[in-house]
Amino acid sequence: MTHRRLSYEIEALYKKKNMTNVDEIVDHLRSNFPEYNRQKHQPFRRHVQQRLGQIVKSTWTDEPPNKRLKTHDNKSESKQRNSSTATCSNVDEDKSSAGESKIDIDHQKMINGPRFRDLGGMNQVLEELKIKVLFPIFHPHLYQPLGLRPISGILLHGPPGCGKTMLARAIANESELPIYEISATQLVSGVSGASEENIRNLFSKAYRTAPSIVFIDEIDSIASKRENAQSSMERRIVTQLLSCMDQPPRYYKDIDSLSIPPYVLVIAATNRPDALDPALRRPGRFDREILLPSPDHNAKVEILSVLTSKLQVGNDFDLSKLARCTPGFVGADLAALVHEAGMLSMERNIKMRKSELSNEEDPDAWLRHPWTTEESGKLHITMGDVEEAASMVQPSSKREGFNCIPVVKWEDVGGLDSLRKKFERYIIRPIKNPELYKQFGLHCGKGFLLDGPPGCGKTLIAMAVAGEAGANFIHIKVDGLTTERGQQGGWVVERLLNQLLVELDGAEQRSGVYVIGATNRPEVIDRALLRPGRLGELLHVPLPSPDDRGLILQALAKKKPVDTTVDLVAFGKDDSCNSLSGADLAALMDEAAMIAVEDESQGVTAEHLELALKKVHPSVSVEQDKFYRRWARQQDRGGRHGSLRGRPSSRHL
Repeated sequence: MTHRRLSYEIEALYKKKNMTNVDEIVDHLRSNFPEYNRQKHQPFRRHVQQRLGQIVKSTWTDEPPNKRLKTHDNKSESKQRNSSTATCSNVDEDKSSAGESKIDIDHQKMINGPRFRDLGGMNQVLEELKIKVLFPIFHPHLYQPLGLRPISGILLHGPPGCGKTMLARAIANESELPIYEISATQLVSGVSGASEENIRNLFSKAYRTAPSIVFIDEIDSIASKRENAQSSMERRIVTQLLSCMDQPPRYYKDIDSLSIPPYVLVIAATNRPDALDPALRRPGRFDREILLPSPDHNAKVEILSVLTSKLQVGNDFDLSKLARCTPGFVGADLAALVHEAGMLSMERNIKMRKSELSNEEDPDAWLRHPWTTEESGKLHITMGDVEEAASMVQPSSKREGFNCIPVVKWEDVGGLDSLRKKFERYIIRPIKNPELYKQFGLHCGKGFLLDGPPGCGKTLIAMAVAGEAGANFIHIKVDGLTTERGQQGGWVVERLLNQLLVELDGAEQRSGVYVIGATNRPEVIDRALLRPGRLGELLHVPLPSPDDRGLILQALAKKKPVDTTVDLVAFGKDDSCNSLSGADLAALMDEAAMIAVEDESQGVTAEHLELALKKVHPSVSVEQDKFYRRWARQQDRGGRHGSLRGRPSSRHL
């Protein structure tokens, strides 16, 4: 059989039977033509691969540009075009030798992959992409008279699981362009020069099928800052990537004769944008950087709506309630949540069916018994399934060490009504009713600093505020970052403090972020932190009053079996409890419970509390209490920029 006949057979398989995979064509030829079955497999495969590449290239050369860039409404032509272009990933010879990676594309996955309608919680980003990316692809001739060029690169960054990879695939599906998706680590090779060659091959394939898309996932692993590179290979990889993004490959001979230059859109994803080499982030390379943050309440409602749109859910399904029950969840976490809820629903129905159909003769009868259409139609996910699944799925933010919404409420604090009203006004209500405050042009970004003796519940107050507002809670130690500048040793944290000041009132307004500081060393706080706009609202948390002590004891007693005859309010007002902080009262209740256990009592009695009171002593000295009271009076008089002397020595702390 001649080479001409072989070319005819390959072209027939490609055009009539839509065979686009080299191995599939080789297997067909070797099974139907004995002449080729006698030839060595690898040389024959390379020959088929080379001829298939020529056929694909000629098909694209003959097709006019306006037909290539037709709108996505033309489904049949789009599928044919993508099928032909996707083959180009297999056109070149597979590089399976040592140090070289195979760059492939899964066309069927792209055709059936996500579209913009499958993405929730990022409407603003999608609208921008339609205008700045999709429209220039469909109408490139409109941009030339204005001297405009399409976006050359998009850098997607955000926390893991926020939808960067899914968005890149959706862009490819909406634009109907072939996408060359590869992980950054697949480009790296241990052989000298092979990594750079892999990058050149990747862009070569993309330019042969232009317009096309190159998607590099986890780009920070190969394109970190060159000054931090530990080997020359890392620097060469970055340089090669810069070169490929700047200009088409040299082998693209007809580029000067084209009215519209070949267009390759480079999309990259990373969790660490600041780790990238600055040269990559300049205009002409990654023109647009898109942040995909953790979804807020409304975004989570949209994501959940998309995830459950094709599922059978109960009538009690409340997406808004579910969004509030999933603090710290990103898109991937919500997808895992819905999947886990479906599994719980199935397990619940299986248990019911098992109890109905199992018998002593055949305990596994339920396993093989068929389901009727009516029975399968009754399967659905309930709100209870989702709430149970929410407790089983760990959000991404928690895996990274951040706390989610605390379970602490204001009733757990006890007393301090004046502080509660202030936080209700400036934090809790604005979080719960953001549209109302936005309507009146109010920006409640005020910062608070809680100061007072140790153990008075400052951290508990901050957690209660977050719990009441339904806000995520991130807890850091302030004193270690706020040593007053200019003091001995202050230079160690001066840069950190300067950055904290910038974050508190930088050029950009804080949106949805509220700052509460807590310290028992107010005199060492840098004065710059205490001005309005930063931590300008100073709130003193004193030792609890007699009435507050009773409320604190009642809050602590909720978790312990306290005898009903015990009057905790009266006990808290007793003079013997003077100078006890909230932490001291918690220690008092624990000690009383321990004594009750040792007495084998059914609950904590007044006698147990009296015995515990003899063992628990105030942790705040009289000198310390006087110091904090003087500090509070000075702040009330407007002396926040003065100094306060006479702090008790450290042995009293």
